Amino acid sequence: MAVPKRKMSRSNTRSRRSQWKTTAANLTTCPSCKADRLAHQACPSCGAYNGRQYAEALRTEHEA
Repeated sequence: MAVPKRKMSRSNTRSRRSQWKTTAANLTTCPSCKADRLAHQACPSCGAYNGRQYAEALRTEHEA
């Protein structure tokens, strides 16, 4: 099993980790209500997915 012989410096570690970037989520429009939603998931505003209507649309942000 390969084991490092020397400690990797902070600058080398950070420059290697600088490539670990995330990408923005691709949003699609809901065909029933035309709101933005994530692909392959139910619409958060109307609850529709793939031509079916689910029980309730749950909006978890700022619920009181």
